[in-house]
Amino acid sequence: MFRKLRWFIGLNHRYWSAKRLLNANLQQQPCLALPKPSPTLDAAHEIAIYIHRFHNLDLFKQGWYRIKITVRWEDNENTYPGTPSRVVQYEAPELSSDNFHGGGWRIDDTDNSFSTQPFRIRNARQDVFLSVLISFNLALGKNEGPSTSAVILKFELMYAPILDIRPELQASLEGCSVAVHEFRIPPKALLGIHSYCPVHFDASHAVLVDISVHVSLLRAVSCTPPLKVPSDTWAVEDVYGQDFDRSNKALGQTISGDSKQVMLVKALVAARDILLEELQKISKEIEQEIDLTDLVPKLDDKKLCSSILQSDLDMAIGEVSRKLPGMPQNSIEQAGGIINFQRENLLQSLPQDNLFNFFYMLGNQVLFLWNNFLKFHRANKAKILEFLRDAWANDQRTEWSIWMVYSKVEMPHGPHHCMSHKSLSYHGVSGKSESLWKLTDDPAQAAATRAELHRQSIAHMSINNQSLKDMHLFGDPLRMPIVIVERIISASMRTTSVNSYFSPFDQKDSPTVLTGHGFKAMSKLSGASPQQDGHVLKIVVFVHGFQGHRLDLRLVKNQWLLIDPKIEFLMSEANEDKTSGDFREMGLRLAQEVISFLKRKMDKASRYGSLRSIKISFVGHSIGNLIIRTALTESIMEPYLRYLYTYVSMSGPHLGYLYSSNSLFNSGLWLLKKLKSAQCIHQLTFTDNLDLRNTFLYKLCKQKTLESFRNVILLSSPQDGYVPYHSARIEMCPAASLEYSKKSSVFLEMLNDCLDQIRGPSSEHRVFMRCDVNFDTSLYGKNFNSLIGRAAHIEFLESDIFARLIMCSFAELFR
Repeated sequence: MFRKLRWFIGLNHRYWSAKRLLNANLQQQPCLALPKPSPTLDAAHEIAIYIHRFHNLDLFKQGWYRIKITVRWEDNENTYPGTPSRVVQYEAPELSSDNFHGGGWRIDDTDNSFSTQPFRIRNARQDVFLSVLISFNLALGKNEGPSTSAVILKFELMYAPILDIRPELQASLEGCSVAVHEFRIPPKALLGIHSYCPVHFDASHAVLVDISVHVSLLRAVSCTPPLKVPSDTWAVEDVYGQDFDRSNKALGQTISGDSKQVMLVKALVAARDILLEELQKISKEIEQEIDLTDLVPKLDDKKLCSSILQSDLDMAIGEVSRKLPGMPQNSIEQAGGIINFQRENLLQSLPQDNLFNFFYMLGNQVLFLWNNFLKFHRANKAKILEFLRDAWANDQRTEWSIWMVYSKVEMPHGPHHCMSHKSLSYHGVSGKSESLWKLTDDPAQAAATRAELHRQSIAHMSINNQSLKDMHLFGDPLRMPIVIVERIISASMRTTSVNSYFSPFDQKDSPTVLTGHGFKAMSKLSGASPQQDGHVLKIVVFVHGFQGHRLDLRLVKNQWLLIDPKIEFLMSEANEDKTSGDFREMGLRLAQEVISFLKRKMDKASRYGSLRSIKISFVGHSIGNLIIRTALTESIMEPYLRYLYTYVSMSGPHLGYLYSSNSLFNSGLWLLKKLKSAQCIHQLTFTDNLDLRNTFLYKLCKQKTLESFRNVILLSSPQDGYVPYHSARIEMCPAASLEYSKKSSVFLEMLNDCLDQIRGPSSEHRVFMRCDVNFDTSLYGKNFNSLIGRAAHIEFLESDIFARLIMCSFAELFR
């Protein structure tokens, strides 16, 4: 009990005994002749991890969970482990709540880990607020220089089932590790970093743990004081009352310095400057003042040195200046009067006693800043977390761009025509041709080649080494999917800024929903003016594909929830086990299911105030996209078409299989038609009617099913052999453009009908993107699925990394 209390207030046996023995030696035995200890440059990294909230997105099992944290050096040769140094419970959990039982947080000395107290998860989208800060110390070793090894933060999700036993026995259950998420702190970031750290674990245990990580380099508490310490040095007291000011009468002697010691002093100077800068930045951004008046006057390095080494400094400056002709004679930078300690020769030329004196006083400054930050963080934890989360989102959009290739292409003015012996190309906004393939080339193969060349170039890219790295993404960057993004613009949008789309959205690209016909709809709905406050109901409908299940798209759903937690989602199940029938019947069932869901949510929202706006979005996989488009043609959906917002098509056969080059897959379709008489297969292959212009798909393309969406995103993969590449992208097929036949004429009419909807009246405000997702084929191996192209088609359901890249890069389209 007493030991746990010492952990809680921030003490452990190391700090407690060191401080007590020092005072005892100095006060009780002042006349005893003791051997003079050698002064040491002893430093350590302190990594403070604040766990704010555990949000359950999609855990499969109810039960008792806890988060286990360990910190280690990435370099296995480093023998110093990360040890928990203090725990601060910011807010006491509601012990009376059923979400917590008698167990508390714990520290395991065998593996130097920290575990939160157990909490019970019952429902999806459940929040558990933990509000605890745990600090780990990673010692560098005496007289060692700054570390060249990164640090790995390991978060484990521990699970124990709910048993019908007494709470105290349930609390004693250790639980088992069911998921792991690791982050890497690069060596340069160990000098100082303050970052948001979202922990998701894995696709089978989808959660969001709001965590922030704060790191600094500190002088170790066990650092031996130097022989002489100026009388005007100030005491540094931490947030728990520990006095870090050692006695000025402490005994010691000097030892010869080396380059490692000099580098450590320089690292401590950098850590102090980074910490001060970050403190001031955070204070300004959250509009909360932090009192540093006692420290700022002492941060002048010239004044800091003058009281302990000024005469020796002047002598050292003379020596160094003779060796460095361009150096000012007084070694003081003219701007600001700051001593340039980045010159190693200056520090190496100082007397060894003064080097230790300077290190000791500099360490006091960093400790003072660090402890003030911890006080400031506790008082403003929510605001700091929000600021760091916003900064993280902006930084990740830039960092993740290494896996994204952006371009803009112009949509042709008029309809496509057959173009024999010519290259089919789009023209960029600059007027130059940006064709990626000629008619004689395979566009899917050309896209795959382009993505592979970009993947190879990643190995030579410079990646930011001063920020926290998610090992799910940066563990092996070459295995990540490559996303080639094409924004299609119409001629009316040629004046749009070329770079505006791939930076934060401008007003043209992201208008409010209350414009044009959307405003009239909302006025009828709520009778309110656009300035009046009200609730915005956001509905997202997920529709599975052939022989699919309602949970097929749950990974994409979870990523959408991370972007906008306020959405109401419908995982469609109206057509489970019924995807072999007629698309018209499947569309009607989906429309009825959507209307029923909408009415329930609208009634619920109206009970909590006026309903200002509705945004209805759809996500479909494979033939689920044709089911969505068919549902939108139903008369019961007509009153809601004006509220359509974002449409995400994942490998959807929008133009059918009129031109399909996958002979193996075509053989499978033929067997399905013969053996199972699947009506939807006849419709996909245009064999449902002898006249191509009377087929289902031809008539569907005549319907304006895409015109009302504000954002249209077509996801395709050149590795997907189940859906023709041009059909998923709604673009020209080379084979159709090379022949003059009724078949090619029908295909071109369907293509132009679809593109005309996107070129419709609201095209000035519509975002239309084609995104090629190129998965790492080495993950599939050589098997039948990869041979027939099924592996990539299913990868859209089994991986969420591509969705994370796209949604985080274009978050405005999903809010």
